[in-house]
Amino acid sequence: MPVTPETAGSDVLDGVECFEHWREVMGRTRAAEMTSDHVTTFSATVRQARLGPVAVLRTAFPSIRVRRTERMIRRCDDELYHLTMLTAGHGTVASAGPGGTQRLTPGHFHLVTSSQPYDSWFAGTPGTGVGHPRAEGIGIDLPVSALPIPAHRVRHLLGRVLSGQQGTGAVLAAFLLTLDRQLPALRPAEATRLGAVAADLLSACLARELDAEDALPEQTRHRAMLHDVRAFVRRHLHDPGLTPAKVAAAHHVSVSYLHRLFTSGSQGTTLAAYIRRQRLAKAYRDLVDPALGALPIHAVAARCGMPRPSAFTRAFKAAYGISPSDHRHYCR
Repeated sequence: MPVTPETAGSDVLDGVECFEHWREVMGRTRAAEMTSDHVTTFSATVRQARLGPVAVLRTAFPSIRVRRTERMIRRCDDELYHLTMLTAGHGTVASAGPGGTQRLTPGHFHLVTSSQPYDSWFAGTPGTGVGHPRAEGIGIDLPVSALPIPAHRVRHLLGRVLSGQQGTGAVLAAFLLTLDRQLPALRPAEATRLGAVAADLLSACLARELDAEDALPEQTRHRAMLHDVRAFVRRHLHDPGLTPAKVAAAHHVSVSYLHRLFTSGSQGTTLAAYIRRQRLAKAYRDLVDPALGALPIHAVAARCGMPRPSAFTRAFKAAYGISPSDHRHYCR
């Protein structure tokens, strides 16, 4: 049975009722005071799903202030980290951590903890989008104990703006956006495994910021690198020169080390076989894409990193039992 994310939206409720429902859903993992300048006209959506100990949230709203006080902490502290990435709008974050007050813009993360006070404000950017501007974002909530980095070290990053546009931060950002889109299709066992991947990628991202990658457990480093390698391959399938050696060089490891790591983490599949399979899978999709219907088959193969038509045809037929031309003809 697939994971069923809980959703709340303005298609059913609006105004005060929508705000109260939205606040109730958000409050299940974020125990904080939530207010808005737009309560009477509040129109928002939120989707939340559990992936083991990790909660994933995707939301959009006109404006919101989220505040956690010392009094709330004394009353109850679940010892959670809250990571948020804006995808639209802007905000400010004030925390007790060394970050002080910082401005948050799309494509960047900020991290707070339920164990320290914080005061965050988010709103849509006027003049953008259709209708009333809204802030949009995706975040994860997870136990402090889920990260292998000691809390006293993470404290140095609390409240700071962290880049989601380069390095491991960019990998984490892309992973969260893809994860959100695929939530309805995930089965519970898959969801739990992907929750662990999210925790690993966040750990790797924070360790990079702290220059403390070596402090991560070996298993966490391995899982994070495997995800990074797979994402790198998918981004560079168009390059006919994409080889295990090139992937290893991009990740500053030896080919033999990468081969052992990838094979052991991929049920025996080699990196070369993974690259070939991903190329063919992309070609399989592109051949029946209406937007590429006028593109010759050899051009489709070339944009998937397979510039030799005869070799492509043989590989495609061996993988799918049908020629590329027949696949395009029968599936259009």
